[in-house]
Amino acid sequence: MLQHALIAHDVVRDLGGRRVLDGVGLTAAPGHRIGLIGENGAGKSTLLRVLAGVDEPDAGSVSRPADLGFLHQEMPYEAGATVAAVLDDALREAREDLAELDRLGAEIARTPESAPGHAELLDAYGRRLERAQYRESWDADRRAALVLDGLGLGALGHDRALGSLSGGQRGRLALAALLVRRPSALLLDEPTNHLDDGAAAFLEEQVRALPGSVVVAAHDRAFLDAVCTDLVDLDPAVHGPVRYGGNYSAYLGEQRAERERWERRYAEEQQELAQLRHSAGVTAHLVAPDRGPRDNEKMGYGHRAGRVQSQVSRRVRNAARRLEELERAQVPEPPRPLRFAVGALASDGGAAADGVDVDVVEDGQPLVSLRDVRVPGRLVLDGLEVPADDRLLVTGGNGTGKSTLLAVLAGHLAAEGTVRRRPGLTVGLLTQDTVFGRPGRTVRDTYELALGAARAEEVPLGSLGLLNAADLDKPVGRLSVGQRRRLALALLVADPPRLLLLDEPTNHLSPRLCDELEEALGTGPGAIVLASHDRWLRRRWQGRELRLEPARHYALT
Repeated sequence: MLQHALIAHDVVRDLGGRRVLDGVGLTAAPGHRIGLIGENGAGKSTLLRVLAGVDEPDAGSVSRPADLGFLHQEMPYEAGATVAAVLDDALREAREDLAELDRLGAEIARTPESAPGHAELLDAYGRRLERAQYRESWDADRRAALVLDGLGLGALGHDRALGSLSGGQRGRLALAALLVRRPSALLLDEPTNHLDDGAAAFLEEQVRALPGSVVVAAHDRAFLDAVCTDLVDLDPAVHGPVRYGGNYSAYLGEQRAERERWERRYAEEQQELAQLRHSAGVTAHLVAPDRGPRDNEKMGYGHRAGRVQSQVSRRVRNAARRLEELERAQVPEPPRPLRFAVGALASDGGAAADGVDVDVVEDGQPLVSLRDVRVPGRLVLDGLEVPADDRLLVTGGNGTGKSTLLAVLAGHLAAEGTVRRRPGLTVGLLTQDTVFGRPGRTVRDTYELALGAARAEEVPLGSLGLLNAADLDKPVGRLSVGQRRRLALALLVADPPRLLLLDEPTNHLSPRLCDELEEALGTGPGAIVLASHDRWLRRRWQGRELRLEPARHYALT
Protein backbone atom coordinates (compact mmCIF):
# COMPACT_ATOMS: atom_id res chain seq x y z
CA MET A 1 0.00 0.00 0.00
CA LEU A 2 1.54 3.29 -1.12
CA GLN A 3 1.64 5.68 1.82
CA HIS A 4 1.68 9.42 1.26
CA ALA A 5 3.44 12.01 3.37
CA LEU A 6 1.58 14.78 5.17
CA ILE A 7 3.02 18.05 3.86
CA ALA A 8 2.37 21.67 4.83
CA HIS A 9 3.93 24.42 2.73
CA ASP A 10 4.28 28.07 3.87
CA VAL A 11 1.15 27.92 6.04
CA VAL A 12 -0.15 31.24 7.38
CA ARG A 13 -2.98 31.46 9.91
CA ASP A 14 -4.35 34.58 11.60
CA LEU A 15 -6.64 34.37 14.63
CA GLY A 16 -8.22 37.33 16.39
CA GLY A 17 -6.01 39.83 14.59
CA ARG A 18 -2.83 37.96 15.57
CA ARG A 19 -0.61 35.96 13.23
CA VAL A 20 -0.33 32.56 14.91
CA LEU A 21 1.38 30.69 12.06
CA ASP A 22 3.67 32.59 9.72
CA GLY A 23 4.97 30.60 6.75
CA VAL A 24 5.22 27.28 8.59
CA GLY A 25 6.37 24.24 6.62
CA LEU A 26 6.20 20.63 7.77
CA THR A 27 6.76 17.24 6.16
CA ALA A 28 5.65 14.14 8.06
CA ALA A 29 6.74 11.08 6.09
CA PRO A 30 5.47 7.57 6.90
CA GLY A 31 7.29 6.17 9.90
CA HIS A 32 8.08 9.60 11.33
CA ARG A 33 6.50 10.74 14.58
CA ILE A 34 6.80 14.50 14.97
CA GLY A 35 6.22 16.30 18.26
CA LEU A 36 5.10 19.94 18.30
CA ILE A 37 6.32 21.94 21.27
CA GLY A 38 6.31 25.59 22.28
CA GLU A 39 4.77 28.04 24.68
CA ASN A 40 1.00 28.26 25.04
CA GLY A 41 -0.20 30.29 22.08
CA ALA A 42 2.71 29.28 19.83
CA GLY A 43 0.25 27.63 17.42
CA LYS A 44 0.49 23.89 18.14
CA SER A 45 -3.25 23.19 18.15
CA THR A 46 -3.82 25.67 15.32
CA LEU A 47 -1.29 23.86 13.14
CA LEU A 48 -2.92 20.50 13.89
CA ARG A 49 -6.34 21.83 12.88
CA VAL A 50 -4.92 23.17 9.62
CA LEU A 51 -3.11 19.89 8.93
CA ALA A 52 -6.35 17.99 9.58
CA GLY A 53 -8.38 20.24 7.28
CA VAL A 54 -10.65 21.37 10.11
CA ASP A 55 -9.44 24.94 9.51
CA GLU A 56 -8.25 26.40 6.21
CA PRO A 57 -4.97 28.34 6.14
CA ASP A 58 -5.06 32.02 5.22
CA ALA A 59 -2.15 31.30 2.89
CA GLY A 60 -0.06 28.28 1.96
CA SER A 61 -1.17 24.73 1.26
CA VAL A 62 -1.50 21.30 2.87
CA SER A 63 -1.27 17.92 1.15
CA ARG A 64 -2.65 15.12 3.26
CA PRO A 65 -3.45 11.42 2.84
CA ALA A 66 -7.15 10.66 2.36
CA ASP A 67 -6.96 8.27 5.33
CA LEU A 68 -6.25 10.73 8.14
CA GLY A 69 -7.27 10.58 11.80
CA PHE A 70 -7.44 13.58 14.16
CA LEU A 71 -7.98 13.39 17.92
CA HIS A 72 -10.65 16.06 18.47
CA GLN A 73 -11.23 17.74 21.79
CA GLU A 74 -14.85 16.59 21.52
CA MET A 75 -15.99 13.37 19.87
CA PRO A 76 -17.88 13.78 16.55
CA TYR A 77 -20.87 11.81 17.85
CA GLU A 78 -24.19 12.72 19.43
CA ALA A 79 -24.57 12.24 23.17
CA GLY A 80 -27.12 9.50 22.56
CA ALA A 81 -24.72 7.39 20.47
CA THR A 82 -23.44 4.24 22.16
CA VAL A 83 -19.94 2.90 22.71
CA ALA A 84 -20.84 0.10 20.29
CA ALA A 85 -21.64 2.65 17.57
CA VAL A 86 -18.23 4.29 18.00
CA LEU A 87 -16.48 0.93 17.77
CA ASP A 88 -18.52 -0.12 14.74
CA ASP A 89 -17.49 3.07 12.97
CA ALA A 90 -13.81 2.47 13.89
CA LEU A 91 -14.03 -1.10 12.56
CA ARG A 92 -16.02 -0.22 9.44
CA GLU A 93 -13.02 0.11 7.08
CA ALA A 94 -11.45 -3.17 8.26
CA ARG A 95 -14.75 -5.00 7.81
CA GLU A 96 -15.16 -3.46 4.36
CA ASP A 97 -11.68 -4.74 3.47
CA LEU A 98 -12.57 -8.30 4.47
CA ALA A 99 -15.96 -8.22 2.74
CA GLU A 100 -14.44 -6.87 -0.46
CA LEU A 101 -11.66 -9.49 -0.39
CA ASP A 102 -14.31 -12.22 -0.06
CA ARG A 103 -16.28 -10.76 -2.97
CA LEU A 104 -13.25 -10.34 -5.21
CA GLY A 105 -11.94 -13.78 -4.30
CA ALA A 106 -15.25 -15.40 -5.23
CA GLU A 107 -15.41 -13.46 -8.51
CA ILE A 108 -11.85 -14.44 -9.40
CA ALA A 109 -12.69 -18.10 -8.73
CA ARG A 110 -15.62 -17.85 -11.14
CA THR A 111 -13.66 -16.03 -13.87
CA PRO A 112 -11.39 -18.04 -16.18
CA GLU A 113 -7.84 -16.73 -16.51
CA SER A 114 -8.40 -16.18 -20.23
CA ALA A 115 -11.57 -14.17 -19.68
CA PRO A 116 -11.58 -10.38 -20.20
CA GLY A 117 -11.25 -8.53 -16.90
CA HIS A 118 -9.40 -11.31 -15.05
CA ALA A 119 -6.23 -9.24 -14.83
CA GLU A 120 -8.20 -6.26 -13.51
CA LEU A 121 -9.79 -8.44 -10.85
CA LEU A 122 -6.37 -9.69 -9.75
CA ASP A 123 -5.08 -6.12 -9.60
CA ALA A 124 -8.07 -4.95 -7.52
CA TYR A 125 -7.65 -7.93 -5.19
CA GLY A 126 -3.96 -7.13 -4.74
CA ARG A 127 -4.61 -3.49 -3.89
CA ARG A 128 -7.34 -4.39 -1.40
CA LEU A 129 -5.15 -7.10 0.12
CA GLU A 130 -2.30 -4.64 0.60
CA ARG A 131 -4.68 -2.19 2.30
CA ALA A 132 -6.07 -4.91 4.57
CA GLN A 133 -2.56 -5.99 5.53
CA TYR A 134 -1.63 -2.41 6.37
CA ARG A 135 -4.72 -2.05 8.56
CA GLU A 136 -4.31 -5.56 9.98
CA SER A 137 -7.98 -5.97 9.16
CA TRP A 138 -8.16 -9.66 10.10
CA ASP A 139 -7.07 -8.73 13.64
CA ALA A 140 -9.25 -5.64 13.99
CA ASP A 141 -11.84 -7.02 16.42
CA ARG A 142 -9.19 -8.49 18.70
CA ARG A 143 -7.24 -5.24 18.46
CA ALA A 144 -10.33 -3.26 19.46
CA ALA A 145 -10.70 -5.30 22.64
CA LEU A 146 -6.97 -4.95 23.36
CA VAL A 147 -7.02 -1.17 22.86
CA LEU A 148 -10.09 -0.67 25.06
CA ASP A 149 -8.49 -2.69 27.82
CA GLY A 150 -5.13 -0.90 27.46
CA LEU A 151 -6.79 2.50 27.80
CA GLY A 152 -8.79 1.48 30.87
CA LEU A 153 -12.12 1.04 29.07
CA GLY A 154 -12.31 -2.75 29.02
CA ALA A 155 -15.11 -2.89 31.58
CA LEU A 156 -17.17 -0.21 29.82
CA GLY A 157 -20.53 -1.55 28.65
CA HIS A 158 -20.92 -1.27 24.89
CA ASP A 159 -24.54 -0.21 25.33
CA ARG A 160 -23.52 2.88 27.34
CA ALA A 161 -24.49 6.22 25.78
CA LEU A 162 -21.68 8.71 25.29
CA GLY A 163 -23.59 11.27 27.30
CA SER A 164 -23.33 9.04 30.36
CA LEU A 165 -19.52 8.89 30.19
CA SER A 166 -17.12 11.23 31.96
CA GLY A 167 -15.02 13.64 29.93
CA GLY A 168 -11.97 11.48 30.50
CA GLN A 169 -13.78 8.35 29.32
CA ARG A 170 -15.01 10.09 26.16
CA GLY A 171 -11.49 11.30 25.41
CA ARG A 172 -10.04 7.82 25.85
CA LEU A 173 -12.78 6.30 23.69
CA ALA A 174 -12.00 8.76 20.88
CA LEU A 175 -8.33 7.83 21.16
CA ALA A 176 -9.20 4.12 21.13
CA ALA A 177 -11.27 4.53 17.96
CA LEU A 178 -8.30 6.09 16.15
CA LEU A 179 -5.90 3.36 17.26
CA VAL A 180 -8.35 0.69 16.10
CA ARG A 181 -8.69 2.39 12.70
CA ARG A 182 -4.90 2.68 12.11
CA PRO A 183 -5.11 5.64 9.70
CA SER A 184 -2.10 6.35 7.49
CA ALA A 185 -1.66 9.76 9.15
CA LEU A 186 -2.56 10.44 12.78
CA LEU A 187 -2.83 13.86 14.45
CA LEU A 188 -2.98 13.96 18.25
CA ASP A 189 -3.58 16.97 20.51
CA GLU A 190 -2.50 16.31 24.12
CA PRO A 191 -3.27 12.57 23.85
CA THR A 192 -2.11 11.64 27.37
CA ASN A 193 -4.66 13.85 29.11
CA HIS A 194 -6.87 11.63 31.30
CA LEU A 195 -4.44 8.68 31.05
CA ASP A 196 -2.87 6.95 34.03
CA ASP A 197 0.64 5.49 33.87
CA GLY A 198 -0.42 2.15 32.44
CA ALA A 199 -2.62 3.68 29.75
CA ALA A 200 0.08 6.21 28.78
CA ALA A 201 2.66 3.44 28.42
CA PHE A 202 0.19 1.42 26.33
CA LEU A 203 -0.44 4.43 24.07
CA GLU A 204 3.29 4.87 23.57
CA GLU A 205 3.61 1.27 22.37
CA GLN A 206 0.67 1.65 20.00
CA VAL A 207 1.93 4.90 18.48
CA ARG A 208 5.45 3.55 18.00
CA ALA A 209 4.00 0.55 16.14
CA LEU A 210 2.05 2.63 13.60
CA PRO A 211 3.61 2.48 10.11
CA GLY A 212 2.15 5.81 9.01
CA SER A 213 3.03 9.39 9.99
CA VAL A 214 2.16 10.88 13.36
CA VAL A 215 2.08 14.54 14.43
CA VAL A 216 1.45 15.18 18.11
CA ALA A 217 1.17 18.34 20.23
CA ALA A 218 1.92 17.57 23.87
CA HIS A 219 3.24 18.98 27.12
CA ASP A 220 3.96 15.43 28.31
CA ARG A 221 7.75 15.27 28.19
CA ALA A 222 7.85 11.53 28.96
CA PHE A 223 5.53 10.84 26.00
CA LEU A 224 7.57 13.06 23.65
CA ASP A 225 10.72 11.30 24.78
CA ALA A 226 9.24 7.83 24.27
CA VAL A 227 7.64 8.17 20.82
CA CYS A 228 9.07 11.06 18.79
CA THR A 229 11.57 10.70 15.97
CA ASP A 230 11.59 14.50 15.44
CA LEU A 231 10.53 17.62 17.32
CA VAL A 232 9.40 20.95 15.86
CA ASP A 233 9.80 23.95 18.17
CA LEU A 234 7.22 26.60 17.25
CA ASP A 235 8.69 29.23 19.57
CA PRO A 236 10.38 32.18 17.76
CA ALA A 237 13.67 31.37 16.03
CA VAL A 238 15.94 33.07 13.47
CA HIS A 239 14.40 31.41 10.42
CA GLY A 240 11.06 30.30 11.86
CA PRO A 241 10.17 26.98 13.50
CA VAL A 242 13.15 24.66 13.98
CA ARG A 243 13.00 20.90 13.44
CA TYR A 244 15.23 18.76 15.64
CA GLY A 245 15.99 15.12 14.98
CA GLY A 246 15.46 12.72 17.85
CA ASN A 247 13.32 12.62 20.98
CA TYR A 248 12.85 15.14 23.79
CA SER A 249 16.13 14.28 25.51
CA ALA A 250 18.04 14.95 22.28
CA TYR A 251 16.11 18.18 21.75
CA LEU A 252 17.10 19.67 25.10
CA GLY A 253 20.78 19.98 24.28
CA GLU A 254 20.28 20.94 20.62
CA GLN A 255 17.73 23.66 21.37
CA ARG A 256 20.00 25.24 23.98
CA ALA A 257 22.87 25.32 21.49
CA GLU A 258 20.60 26.77 18.77
CA ARG A 259 19.49 29.58 21.06
CA GLU A 260 23.09 30.37 22.02
CA ARG A 261 24.08 30.55 18.33
CA TRP A 262 21.22 32.97 17.65
CA GLU A 263 22.14 35.21 20.59
CA ARG A 264 25.83 35.15 19.61
CA ARG A 265 25.10 35.96 15.96
CA TYR A 266 22.81 38.83 16.97
CA ALA A 267 25.44 40.28 19.31
CA GLU A 268 28.17 40.03 16.66
CA GLU A 269 25.96 41.71 14.03
CA GLN A 270 25.06 44.54 16.40
CA GLN A 271 28.76 45.11 17.09
CA GLU A 272 29.52 45.14 13.36
CA LEU A 273 26.62 47.53 12.72
CA ALA A 274 27.99 49.95 15.31
CA GLN A 275 31.45 49.81 13.73
CA LEU A 276 30.07 50.33 10.22
CA ARG A 277 27.96 53.30 11.31
CA HIS A 278 31.09 54.77 12.85
CA SER A 279 33.07 54.19 9.64
CA ALA A 280 30.34 55.56 7.40
CA GLY A 281 29.71 58.59 9.58
CA VAL A 282 32.61 59.67 11.75
CA THR A 283 35.35 58.70 9.28
CA ALA A 284 33.59 60.52 6.47
CA HIS A 285 33.41 63.65 8.62
CA LEU A 286 37.13 63.50 9.44
CA VAL A 287 38.09 63.53 5.77
CA ALA A 288 35.44 65.97 4.60
CA PRO A 289 36.60 68.10 1.61
CA ASP A 290 36.44 71.40 3.51
CA ARG A 291 38.65 70.20 6.37
CA GLY A 292 41.95 72.01 6.16
CA PRO A 293 45.31 70.34 6.80
CA ARG A 294 46.67 70.11 10.30
CA ASP A 295 50.11 71.60 11.01
CA ASN A 296 51.86 68.24 10.81
CA GLU A 297 50.17 67.54 7.44
CA LYS A 298 51.20 70.76 5.61
CA MET A 299 54.42 69.42 4.11
CA GLY A 300 53.36 67.49 1.04
CA TYR A 301 49.68 67.98 1.72
CA GLY A 302 48.82 68.86 -1.82
CA HIS A 303 50.69 65.80 -3.14
CA ARG A 304 49.00 63.28 -0.84
CA ALA A 305 45.60 64.83 -0.25
CA GLY A 306 43.93 63.52 -3.36
CA ARG A 307 45.25 59.97 -2.91
CA VAL A 308 44.29 59.80 0.78
CA GLN A 309 40.90 61.33 0.08
CA SER A 310 40.24 58.74 -2.61
CA GLN A 311 41.27 55.81 -0.40
CA VAL A 312 39.21 56.92 2.57
CA SER A 313 36.21 57.72 0.39
CA ARG A 314 36.37 54.18 -1.01
CA ARG A 315 36.41 52.76 2.52
CA VAL A 316 33.46 54.96 3.46
CA ARG A 317 31.52 53.80 0.41
CA ASN A 318 32.29 50.15 1.19
CA ALA A 319 31.22 50.61 4.80
CA ALA A 320 28.00 52.32 3.73
CA ARG A 321 27.25 49.52 1.25
CA ARG A 322 27.89 46.82 3.86
CA LEU A 323 25.82 48.78 6.41
CA GLU A 324 22.89 48.93 4.00
CA GLU A 325 23.12 45.18 3.30
CA LEU A 326 23.37 44.27 6.97
CA GLU A 327 20.51 46.54 8.07
CA ARG A 328 18.32 45.01 5.37
CA ALA A 329 19.06 41.37 6.30
CA GLN A 330 20.13 41.54 9.93
CA VAL A 331 19.17 38.81 12.37
CA PRO A 332 16.19 39.86 14.53
CA GLU A 333 16.77 40.27 18.23
CA PRO A 334 16.01 37.00 20.05
CA PRO A 335 12.75 37.57 21.97
CA ARG A 336 13.12 37.08 25.66
CA PRO A 337 11.60 33.67 26.39
CA LEU A 338 9.61 32.92 29.51
CA ARG A 339 12.23 31.71 31.96
CA PHE A 340 11.26 30.69 35.47
CA ALA A 341 13.55 32.98 37.49
CA VAL A 342 12.98 32.48 41.20
CA GLY A 343 15.71 32.35 43.82
CA ALA A 344 13.78 30.12 46.24
CA LEU A 345 10.32 28.63 46.13
CA ALA A 346 10.00 28.37 49.90
CA SER A 347 11.55 30.33 52.78
CA ASP A 348 13.23 29.43 56.05
CA GLY A 349 10.74 31.27 58.22
CA GLY A 350 8.00 33.89 58.40
CA ALA A 351 5.07 35.24 60.29
CA ALA A 352 2.09 33.13 61.22
CA ALA A 353 -0.61 32.82 58.61
CA ASP A 354 -3.86 34.49 59.56
CA GLY A 355 -6.61 32.17 60.70
CA VAL A 356 -4.41 29.08 61.05
CA ASP A 357 -5.10 27.08 64.21
CA VAL A 358 -1.73 25.66 65.27
CA ASP A 359 -0.63 23.56 68.23
CA VAL A 360 2.56 24.51 70.05
CA VAL A 361 5.45 22.43 68.73
CA GLU A 362 8.98 22.88 69.99
CA ASP A 363 11.60 24.23 67.59
CA GLY A 364 13.39 21.51 65.64
CA GLN A 365 10.25 19.43 65.22
CA PRO A 366 8.47 18.89 61.86
CA LEU A 367 6.63 21.76 60.24
CA VAL A 368 3.51 19.60 60.09
CA SER A 369 2.76 16.27 61.74
CA LEU A 370 -0.24 14.06 60.88
CA ARG A 371 -1.44 11.06 62.90
CA ASP A 372 -4.40 8.80 62.09
CA VAL A 373 -5.84 11.32 59.66
CA ARG A 374 -9.18 10.54 58.05
CA VAL A 375 -11.30 12.46 55.55
CA PRO A 376 -14.29 10.17 55.01
CA GLY A 377 -14.47 8.85 51.47
CA ARG A 378 -11.36 10.74 50.40
CA LEU A 379 -8.25 10.03 52.48
CA VAL A 380 -6.94 7.59 55.09
CA LEU A 381 -3.39 8.18 56.33
CA ASP A 382 -1.83 6.64 59.44
CA GLY A 383 1.00 9.15 59.77
CA LEU A 384 3.19 11.72 58.03
CA GLU A 385 5.81 14.25 59.15
CA VAL A 386 7.05 17.13 57.00
CA PRO A 387 10.54 18.27 58.14
CA ALA A 388 11.68 21.88 57.74
CA ASP A 389 13.69 21.18 54.57
CA ASP A 390 11.55 18.39 53.11
CA ARG A 391 11.09 17.65 49.41
CA LEU A 392 8.15 15.25 49.24
CA LEU A 393 6.45 13.96 46.10
CA VAL A 394 2.91 12.59 46.55
CA THR A 395 1.84 10.10 43.87
CA GLY A 396 -1.05 7.71 43.30
CA GLY A 397 -3.94 7.08 40.96
CA ASN A 398 -6.96 9.30 40.52
CA GLY A 399 -9.15 9.34 43.63
CA THR A 400 -6.46 8.21 46.07
CA GLY A 401 -6.48 11.54 47.94
CA LYS A 402 -3.48 13.50 46.67
CA SER A 403 -5.28 16.85 46.47
CA THR A 404 -7.11 16.11 49.72
CA LEU A 405 -3.80 15.55 51.54
CA LEU A 406 -2.43 18.88 50.32
CA ALA A 407 -5.59 20.66 51.48
CA VAL A 408 -5.25 19.06 54.94
CA LEU A 409 -1.57 20.08 55.16
CA ALA A 410 -2.56 23.63 54.19
CA GLY A 411 -5.28 23.79 56.84
CA HIS A 412 -7.94 24.35 54.18
CA LEU A 413 -9.76 21.11 54.95
CA ALA A 414 -10.73 19.72 58.35
CA ALA A 415 -9.77 16.12 59.05
CA GLU A 416 -10.31 13.57 61.78
CA GLY A 417 -7.20 12.67 63.74
CA THR A 418 -4.26 14.79 64.87
CA VAL A 419 -2.81 17.64 62.80
CA ARG A 420 -0.01 19.67 64.38
CA ARG A 421 1.67 22.65 62.76
CA ARG A 422 4.69 24.61 63.93
CA PRO A 423 3.75 28.01 65.45
CA GLY A 424 4.08 30.87 62.97
CA LEU A 425 4.11 28.52 60.00
CA THR A 426 3.33 30.16 56.66
CA VAL A 427 1.77 27.88 54.05
CA GLY A 428 1.08 28.41 50.37
CA LEU A 429 -1.07 26.10 48.24
CA LEU A 430 -1.27 26.00 44.44
CA THR A 431 -4.54 24.26 43.60
CA GLN A 432 -5.46 22.69 40.26
CA ASP A 433 -8.42 25.05 39.75
CA THR A 434 -7.52 28.72 39.96
CA VAL A 435 -10.25 31.34 40.32
CA PHE A 436 -9.74 35.04 41.07
CA GLY A 437 -12.52 36.94 42.80
CA ARG A 438 -12.25 40.08 40.63
CA PRO A 439 -12.09 38.88 36.98
CA GLY A 440 -12.21 42.46 35.69
CA ARG A 441 -9.04 43.48 37.53
CA THR A 442 -5.83 43.46 35.50
CA VAL A 443 -3.07 40.95 36.06
CA ARG A 444 -0.70 43.69 37.21
CA ASP A 445 -3.21 45.14 39.72
CA THR A 446 -4.17 41.68 41.02
CA TYR A 447 -0.50 40.93 41.68
CA GLU A 448 0.17 44.26 43.41
CA LEU A 449 -2.95 44.20 45.59
CA ALA A 450 -2.33 40.60 46.70
CA LEU A 451 1.33 41.18 47.63
CA GLY A 452 1.27 44.85 48.61
CA ALA A 453 2.93 47.63 46.63
CA ALA A 454 6.32 47.32 48.32
CA ARG A 455 6.72 43.59 47.72
CA ALA A 456 5.36 43.84 44.17
CA GLU A 457 7.95 46.51 43.41
CA GLU A 458 10.70 44.45 45.03
CA VAL A 459 9.76 41.34 43.00
CA PRO A 460 8.21 42.57 39.71
CA LEU A 461 5.83 40.10 38.14
CA GLY A 462 7.65 40.29 34.82
CA SER A 463 10.90 39.18 36.44
CA LEU A 464 9.50 35.75 37.39
CA GLY A 465 9.25 34.49 33.81
CA LEU A 466 5.73 33.12 34.15
CA LEU A 467 3.71 35.62 32.08
CA ASN A 468 4.51 37.65 28.97
CA ALA A 469 4.68 41.43 29.28
CA ALA A 470 1.77 41.71 26.83
CA ASP A 471 -0.49 39.85 29.28
CA LEU A 472 0.16 41.98 32.37
CA ASP A 473 -2.53 44.56 31.57
CA LYS A 474 -5.20 42.01 30.61
CA PRO A 475 -8.14 41.40 32.96
CA VAL A 476 -7.54 38.12 34.80
CA GLY A 477 -10.92 36.92 33.53
CA ARG A 478 -9.50 36.91 29.99
CA LEU A 479 -6.51 34.73 30.86
CA SER A 480 -6.38 31.12 29.79
CA VAL A 481 -6.51 28.36 32.41
CA GLY A 482 -2.76 27.97 32.15
CA GLN A 483 -2.11 31.70 32.49
CA ARG A 484 -4.29 31.89 35.62
CA ARG A 485 -2.31 29.06 37.20
CA ARG A 486 0.93 30.83 36.34
CA LEU A 487 -0.31 33.98 38.04
CA ALA A 488 -1.28 31.96 41.12
CA LEU A 489 2.18 30.37 41.17
CA ALA A 490 3.78 33.80 40.80
CA LEU A 491 1.86 35.10 43.85
CA LEU A 492 3.18 32.18 45.90
CA VAL A 493 6.85 32.35 44.95
CA ALA A 494 7.07 36.17 45.00
CA ASP A 495 6.63 36.01 48.78
CA PRO A 496 7.65 32.42 49.49
CA PRO A 497 6.04 30.58 52.44
CA ARG A 498 7.82 28.25 54.81
CA LEU A 499 5.79 25.32 53.44
CA LEU A 500 4.88 25.31 49.74
CA LEU A 501 2.24 22.85 48.51
CA LEU A 502 1.89 22.30 44.75
CA ASP A 503 -0.94 20.33 43.15
CA GLU A 504 0.06 19.24 39.61
CA PRO A 505 2.41 22.22 39.18
CA THR A 506 3.55 21.31 35.65
CA ASN A 507 0.04 21.33 34.18
CA HIS A 508 -0.30 24.02 31.49
CA LEU A 509 3.42 24.85 31.49
CA SER A 510 5.58 24.48 28.39
CA PRO A 511 8.22 21.72 28.56
CA ARG A 512 10.97 24.34 28.97
CA LEU A 513 9.25 26.00 31.93
CA CYS A 514 8.60 22.58 33.47
CA ASP A 515 12.32 21.81 33.31
CA GLU A 516 13.18 25.11 34.98
CA LEU A 517 10.53 24.68 37.68
CA GLU A 518 11.93 21.23 38.48
CA GLU A 519 15.42 22.68 38.88
CA ALA A 520 14.05 25.25 41.33
CA LEU A 521 12.24 22.54 43.34
CA GLY A 522 15.45 20.83 44.36
CA THR A 523 17.26 23.78 45.90
CA GLY A 524 16.71 26.45 48.52
CA PRO A 525 15.29 26.65 52.04
CA GLY A 526 11.88 25.68 53.35
CA ALA A 527 9.79 22.59 52.61
CA ILE A 528 7.97 21.67 49.40
CA VAL A 529 5.30 19.02 49.00
CA LEU A 530 3.89 18.40 45.55
CA ALA A 531 1.40 16.01 44.02
CA SER A 532 1.97 15.08 40.41
CA HIS A 533 1.09 12.59 37.69
CA ASP A 534 3.92 13.99 35.50
CA ARG A 535 5.97 10.90 34.61
CA TRP A 536 9.05 12.89 33.53
CA LEU A 537 9.11 14.74 36.84
CA ARG A 538 8.55 11.58 38.85
CA ARG A 539 11.32 9.64 37.10
CA ARG A 540 13.85 12.36 37.90
CA TRP A 541 12.67 13.08 41.45
CA GLN A 542 15.48 12.99 44.05
CA GLY A 543 13.51 13.55 47.26
CA ARG A 544 11.10 11.42 49.28
CA GLU A 545 7.99 9.92 47.73
CA LEU A 546 4.65 9.11 49.33
CA ARG A 547 2.48 6.87 47.19
CA LEU A 548 -1.19 6.88 48.11
CA GLU A 549 -3.27 3.82 47.37
CA PRO A 550 -7.03 3.26 47.52
CA ALA A 551 -8.46 2.65 51.02
CA ARG A 552 -5.83 2.83 53.79
CA HIS A 553 -2.70 1.56 52.12
CA TYR A 554 0.23 3.86 51.39
CA ALA A 555 3.99 3.55 50.88
CA LEU A 556 6.56 6.17 51.92
CA THR A 557 10.03 5.95 50.35
